[in-house]
Amino acid sequence: MSKAPAAEGRYCPLSGAQWGRAHGAGRGGGRGRRLGRSIEQTTEILLHLSPIEVANLKEGINFFRNKNTGKDYILYKNKNHLRACKNMCKHQGGLFIKDIEDLDGRSVRCTKHNWKLDVSTMKYINPPSSFCQDELVVEMDEENGLLLLELNPPNPWDSEPRAPEHLAFGEVQITYLAHACMDLKLGDKRMVFDPWLIGPAFARGWWLLHEPPSDWLEKLCQADLIYISHMHSDHLRLMPLYFSIGHKILNTVDCTRPNGGRLPEKVALMMSDFAGGASGFPMTFSGGKFTEEWKAEFIKTERKKLLNYKARLVKDLQPRIYCPFAGYFVESHPSDKYIKETNIKNDPNELNNLIKKNSDVITWTPRPGATLDLSRMLKDPTDSKGIIEPPNGTKIYKDSWDFGPYLKVLNAAVEDEIFLHSSWIKEYFTWAGFKDYNLVVRMIETNEDFSPFPGGYDYLVDFLDLSFPKERPSREHSYEEIRSRVDVIRYVVKNGLLWDDLYIGFQTRLQRDPDIYHHLFWNHFQIKLPLMPPNWRSFLMHCG
Repeated sequence: MSKAPAAEGRYCPLSGAQWGRAHGAGRGGGRGRRLGRSIEQTTEILLHLSPIEVANLKEGINFFRNKNTGKDYILYKNKNHLRACKNMCKHQGGLFIKDIEDLDGRSVRCTKHNWKLDVSTMKYINPPSSFCQDELVVEMDEENGLLLLELNPPNPWDSEPRAPEHLAFGEVQITYLAHACMDLKLGDKRMVFDPWLIGPAFARGWWLLHEPPSDWLEKLCQADLIYISHMHSDHLRLMPLYFSIGHKILNTVDCTRPNGGRLPEKVALMMSDFAGGASGFPMTFSGGKFTEEWKAEFIKTERKKLLNYKARLVKDLQPRIYCPFAGYFVESHPSDKYIKETNIKNDPNELNNLIKKNSDVITWTPRPGATLDLSRMLKDPTDSKGIIEPPNGTKIYKDSWDFGPYLKVLNAAVEDEIFLHSSWIKEYFTWAGFKDYNLVVRMIETNEDFSPFPGGYDYLVDFLDLSFPKERPSREHSYEEIRSRVDVIRYVVKNGLLWDDLYIGFQTRLQRDPDIYHHLFWNHFQIKLPLMPPNWRSFLMHCG
């Protein structure tokens, strides 16, 4: 069994720690050895540096690439100690480069969203007070070379492996309904997951691209189980969904790097998101670097990276069948024309073509009402009954949306009695419970075009002491300006909803100084608000 890390923080002294081939270490960058039975921890050798390369390590940050695997790593040297990690941002897997603004030579910057990591502590400094980077074990071999090791816990899907059962035709069928919603038939049981099938998501920002099949309500009512993958309104907890009947079905909907990137290989069916664009960044930002040219180039680059990442993931996992889904939405309301035109999304067929170039994986771009018979497709992918498409003439894409009833609900909040009293501001943010953070936010209620709403509120919140000053404080502080459409912000406030409706729903316009993502602030208002809404009845009684 390999030696334990030299210290809890996984520092490694450059002399004295002997790992060596006596412990089973190879010289390359290949797979490590299983430590005993298949359900035990495994060790993987990610990188091996020769004694000369070790001797040439410079103080501070060192970048390395394993030429065999193409994977990148960072080593930080502080006198005679080393720390190491993968060169991969914890946010969305971006590559780190040297941070030219760091005069101390301790931090690196992500090329995707400008997140910054202090490699000397393995803590992220942008966003501040947020995450720690997963560290690798650093060990010296018997010849004073250096090994980067990753200790992996056992895969849960390997702990009790089951032989694939015989599937009768029609026994396992998957029918696509809309966006991320599938109807899964397992024998005589039915399961529907992520049923967004009518109306908008994220207040009024997202609308269905596809027309759900006419019998969607019947399918929903017949379901033995309805599974909701996480708390976003286009899905109605964040984890990959995994079924096993010997044959494995993997659903990684909206997971950036599920399970740390460790997923079962050679599953029968894999489904994942593909489109991108499910965020207000960067379309809703302005000021500083956020010019239209910068945003357009960023979006183009990010979509290409996402497409390549998904294709590489499919190639690595080698599912028998792959289905891109959970990206079929459109910003169809006329007031969101700018978002619709700039928030370019990936084409599922482009992804499938990319996958076919690099593997033999069968791909399926679903249409509403289409049904995949897993048994037939596994036995013979050319079987004409393997995928049953909807009847000819079936409406696939929506060409109209009934905005009226949904916007009426939002607009009703604008005239609510709560907002006749300016003290609602203190009541709401006290209820929200976020404070002791050096951030000042200016909240501005706006009309459809994000111009100040006549008679609307325009106020400051100082989250250091949860005060509401008339002017920005004189101390050094971070600052954000958030313009929000009045109907949506008041609806969110009244009902104590998460701010995803504002941010992911494209109902805000933001500026920030400095250009730092305040994870603690946004994380609180997007997932940590109290479960029960503010007690507005009690509030109004005290106001009266």
